Amino acid sequence: MNIDTSLPLEAMDENSSTGPILLLTQLSRLVNRRSTPELLGQTLKELAALSFLRDYEETTQQALSEGLCIDANYTVLLLNELESADYVERRRDPSDRRRHIVKMTPQGREALHHAESAQQSLEDEILVALDADERTSLAHLLRKALDVHTTSISSNDSAHA
Repeated sequence: MNIDTSLPLEAMDENSSTGPILLLTQLSRLVNRRSTPELLGQTLKELAALSFLRDYEETTQQALSEGLCIDANYTVLLLNELESADYVERRRDPSDRRRHIVKMTPQGREALHHAESAQQSLEDEILVALDADERTSLAHLLRKALDVHTTSISSNDSAHA
């Protein structure tokens, strides 16, 4: 399903019946529109992959795919790009030659730091109406919603570490 990002975002009435999923979708469109490779030095999906690798240090390609909610074929393409930029390294898992282990390189950490700094300024701009406590609450609630769908990743990954 392709979402037309050229459609204007309109201010919404707080009493509207629009649910959180639609609001998240609108906010996501806004973030995607403004998170350009020129601003970040990489794509938003590359930033997501590097952020995941920072959080999980060394992980399987499958866990990365599940953690980013993208299919395995796209994960391979994404990792090819990151590997060609020297941001990640892939190697065969010595305990299971069918699996790949993925790890971020020092160049990847530097690129991640640059992108997160740019993303922070964008976050400040987009979430300007929220104070620090509201931003913390929002992040907590979003993580809680995602954790239900990603808890198997960390348990599966640590079993293979």
